[in-house]
Amino acid sequence: MTATQNGSENDKVFIFDTTLRDGEQSPGASMTLEEKLQIAEILDEMGVDIIEAGFPIASNGDFEAVAEIAKNSKRSVIAGLARAIHADIDRCGEAVKHAQRGRIHTFVSTSPIHLKYQMNKSEEQVLDIITDTVARARNLIDDIEWSAMDATRTPIEYLCRAVEAAISAGATTINLPDTVGYATPDEYKQMFMDIRNRVPNADKAIFSVHCHDDLGLAVANSLAGVAGGARQIECTINGLGERAGNAALEEIVMAIRTRGDVLPYSCGVEPKFMTRASKLVAGASGFAVQYNKAIVGKNAFAHESGIHQDGMLKNAETYEIMRPEDVGVRATSLIMGKHSGRHAFKDKLKELGYELGDNALQEAFRRFKDLADRKKHVYDEDIEALVEDEISIASDQTRVIALTVIAGTGGPQKAILTMDVGGQHITKEANGDGPVDATFNAIKSIVPHDAKLSLYQVHAVTEGTDAQAEVSVRLEAGGRISTGKGADTDTLVASARAYVSALNKLNLRQQSSNPGALQAV
Repeated sequence: MTATQNGSENDKVFIFDTTLRDGEQSPGASMTLEEKLQIAEILDEMGVDIIEAGFPIASNGDFEAVAEIAKNSKRSVIAGLARAIHADIDRCGEAVKHAQRGRIHTFVSTSPIHLKYQMNKSEEQVLDIITDTVARARNLIDDIEWSAMDATRTPIEYLCRAVEAAISAGATTINLPDTVGYATPDEYKQMFMDIRNRVPNADKAIFSVHCHDDLGLAVANSLAGVAGGARQIECTINGLGERAGNAALEEIVMAIRTRGDVLPYSCGVEPKFMTRASKLVAGASGFAVQYNKAIVGKNAFAHESGIHQDGMLKNAETYEIMRPEDVGVRATSLIMGKHSGRHAFKDKLKELGYELGDNALQEAFRRFKDLADRKKHVYDEDIEALVEDEISIASDQTRVIALTVIAGTGGPQKAILTMDVGGQHITKEANGDGPVDATFNAIKSIVPHDAKLSLYQVHAVTEGTDAQAEVSVRLEAGGRISTGKGADTDTLVASARAYVSALNKLNLRQQSSNPGALQAV
């Protein structure tokens, strides 16, 4: 019996996803408005209780993203983050007011090291700030979350006073984050038990965990906090987040569902969307999922050992504690080939979660047939990479038409590139220190720019020498960051497409203002 079945209403754990806020704080993980809306849509559909959509004061782009997600949400509470500053709180309230259910999440540091070096405030001054800013937020909206940044390095006596002040001022959720990933599970559990026992008005708020993974303990600490009385878990898809990341939503949810015997809590997230959400976030952020990542990694349900394979053939439960289909992984993936027709291809796309317009479907099908002629086996992963690449290309103003590269030990390497720029085909040649450098130099000669290449990654979509290459490229210019992806059996073609995709996004993205250091909890 799963925890969803055996947990009582009092043991319901609310899932608070902060991929679009804390996840995006990971250096280089900046996402476009369209990407954020897509991610929010799938989080809403999968039953995430609260979506922290962004930091409205951080930029006009962040404000717009929070407001648009708030307008489009159907089920989830939409939260925005605000520092303990009136302007932040007012801006946040303006953004989330469009939601059917909105939340202001405000925070302030409480640890001695933060008070001394970051805030230059006394404990009493911070208590006054808590009372003032939480009350201001409560005047704007009923649902208020307050966080004690660096709670796990805050003396328990002072933390109790801060929590009591926040609840008295109107906070309905109290978040006690392990901001620097310092705590151990026993310590974190005990902290929640102590706070809930010692704070007189603790019963008037839901307590929340928010754990970073600096010591690899984020998921363990999150579940320990729930054992200590917390009933909200803050997490991200793929564990995305600054430094070593956050607790991974997929690991939290599947731990609760799989081990209901020792984790007797209910959770409303539907896991069948997890693999799709994982790929969506990986594509938007440019952060590939490691192969051995729990739940959503490529090898999470793969078995190569002879002993394991023998056991799996006899009974899958010998080596799998979850069914792959429960998290959106198909048991079989080798289905499509060069003899497959358009109708079968369309059905396969629907099975994979894609619905394309007629023109996009036509182009995707053409590329699929070309791929099937070049590859002996076409896997679901190949089709997904192809379609994701086609979706990206469809929105591009500039695109790759043809590429020829001359490479070898003699050098110099040369690329001859033809691109469509605003409907005009332009061909240029360029040399470089290697074929990739030559290709990127050719792009620069056609579309001059000053963007800096900050990331270039290549991943094989499937096994074999004929595997498609999936390339991720990240560009930076003028304080803006964009990520592009491309897929093709030719790594250089995939590289060119990824670079051009990132360049298109960079040119389209508006310059945003940044009022200062806005990383939090």
